[in-house]
Amino acid sequence: MGTDKGSGWGQGPPESHNPLPAAVPYNETEAKRFLNYYEQTANTVLKEFVEATWNYVTNITKPNREEMLQKELETSQFMKYFSTRAHLFNITQIQDPTVKRMLSKLKETGKAALPYEELWEYNKLVAYMETAYNLAKVCLDERPCMILEPDLQEVMATSRDHRELLWAWEGWRDSVGRQLRPIFWQCVELSNKAAQLNGYKDMGQLWRAKYESDTLEQDLEQIYQELQPLYLNLHAYVRRALYRHYGPELISLRGPIPAHLLGMGIQSAGRLLSPPLKPSTLLPGDMWHWRSEKMFEEADKLFTSLGMVSVPSDFWKKSMLERPTDGRSVECQASAWDFYTGNDFSSRVKKCTEGALEDMLSVFHLMGHIQYFMQYQNLSVIFREGANPAFEEAVGTMVTLSSSSHRHLFSTGLISLWQQDSEEEVNYLMSMALEKIAFIPFSYIMDLFRWKVFDGTIEKNIYNQEWWNLRLKYQGLCPPVPRTEDDFDPAAKFHVPANVPCTRYFIRTVLQFQLHEALCNASGYVGPLHQCDIYGSKTAGRILGNALKLGSSKLWPEVQKELTGQSVISTSAIMTYFKPLLNWLVAENVRQGEILGWPDYTCFFSERSTNKVALLGLQMKHDQVIFVLSILVGVSFVLLLVLLGLAYRLYFLKRWRPHQQPSHLPATVANEVSIRHCGSAWQMHTYPGPAGFTRLQQMPQ
Repeated sequence: MGTDKGSGWGQGPPESHNPLPAAVPYNETEAKRFLNYYEQTANTVLKEFVEATWNYVTNITKPNREEMLQKELETSQFMKYFSTRAHLFNITQIQDPTVKRMLSKLKETGKAALPYEELWEYNKLVAYMETAYNLAKVCLDERPCMILEPDLQEVMATSRDHRELLWAWEGWRDSVGRQLRPIFWQCVELSNKAAQLNGYKDMGQLWRAKYESDTLEQDLEQIYQELQPLYLNLHAYVRRALYRHYGPELISLRGPIPAHLLGMGIQSAGRLLSPPLKPSTLLPGDMWHWRSEKMFEEADKLFTSLGMVSVPSDFWKKSMLERPTDGRSVECQASAWDFYTGNDFSSRVKKCTEGALEDMLSVFHLMGHIQYFMQYQNLSVIFREGANPAFEEAVGTMVTLSSSSHRHLFSTGLISLWQQDSEEEVNYLMSMALEKIAFIPFSYIMDLFRWKVFDGTIEKNIYNQEWWNLRLKYQGLCPPVPRTEDDFDPAAKFHVPANVPCTRYFIRTVLQFQLHEALCNASGYVGPLHQCDIYGSKTAGRILGNALKLGSSKLWPEVQKELTGQSVISTSAIMTYFKPLLNWLVAENVRQGEILGWPDYTCFFSERSTNKVALLGLQMKHDQVIFVLSILVGVSFVLLLVLLGLAYRLYFLKRWRPHQQPSHLPATVANEVSIRHCGSAWQMHTYPGPAGFTRLQQMPQ
């Protein structure tokens, strides 16, 4: 299990560290003393855990993994100890709302509620799944083995060959999903036990509790329904583009889209879409010369133009902005990190930046997280997180709406024309819709699926079936080849092996436009929402900064109201942003006579490009199948000859034994039986009696 270092909380605090002897009164004064003691120790414990985790994901080795697991266990034991103590206070008798909220948040321990051995097992299972995902390779046919990022992602993002896309799509799912399926089920059981120890029915209910809303499930479904017209029109347009390229053999204009043709998802379909109108001037080649650090500098510059904080020098020294070239295995999933260093603030980013448009959007998003960390760094460690998980995500993606606007790209020199005409406007909005709108239903069903798994609605023997039922219902996608319950296709997305909730991404997609609209209005901007750039607006920066400084110290509707003037999530802003595109899509789809949706549920299954066929429960190549089938045919032919020989012999035994009287004939009368042999007709006479005999007489022809 590793060694016990640093904080010394591996088995819980010793009694000499106990800030609350059993006999003291659990009043408000003692609550404040207790919380102060927690604050003094938590930064150290959390910092050590984050450092160990960082060391592992940026250098995946067994020793680093063991160290991370040990620190994670110590942190969990630490949190469990303070949670148990927090439960001793009667929150209803606390008057100070801040103290009351801090105690309430501290009571919940998540997975740390598990007994020691089960917690260790849970952490190992999740670490194993993440490692398997990050190190998995696809080694099919005679091709060189490929890892997901950047190799397979490059294939799925750029290829137009459906056989190559199928090879990558199927190979990745076979490599990752099958080995993680049994591990996932064990994690489900332990997750549910942890949730129940926290007072929830299952882990899905605990995840939903983070949003402090009794109507979250209904609210999410309503948001999806309100955005459905935009998604359905985008789906129909993309399906038509795929149909033009691949033809009716692979695409039905009334059916779902085979998932492999979209590569990484509908958002990747841009490689098949010629600009809807005139060629786009959105991103000329100049951007490809930007080094990764230049992208992060541009993002930092946007925040400082708003009067906000610039990242410390330590950020540039310790972040992983590109994939290392020293041979280390790393986790490339982009993420931002707060190291809980108190006043000596430290944060980092982990990203394998390549230089594509998606990278630029991701960079601004990550820097939004870093800005959030810097704004709330002076809060209690209990409140150092987003107002809710989606709010923190929305802050980062909201910034990308300004950074990718036509005005901002012109100011950075990435485009040369100041004015954007209506045709370029449609092109731009199409690219944004493929990035934002196409992801909405997928981010929704990622948690909808797991909620149903956690509460038992989806049993483990139908995981894959129900996964594809949800993808068909909400996304209009289907698997390109038959899938079975040996497969586990949800694991193809990192957040499932890592056990990360995805509701945050669904809500953030809507909320980012709401935040963007509010800040554009505050900056004095007047015009189409998709052309707004808040760069340089100190007023917008002040409003944003004040909201971020609150962290999670207030209920998120209060934080949202302070920033937007609204306490509920609304789809109004996102529909306003994409209104010009929606109008264009509707007109184009009507002109083409498109069917919205997928009334024909069948999917055209492509030929398997892996050169493997299922036979006798095994996956074999074609030459192996031919060899095995040849043997089986030969054996079958021999068995047929043997059976024919036996049948022939049995026939003559029954018909050609003249000295034997049939047992079923009466013994007192002669019997006549007619037979044919070798083209002649014969009559057999059997005479009764002790000396009975049989005589054959040839009959006339």
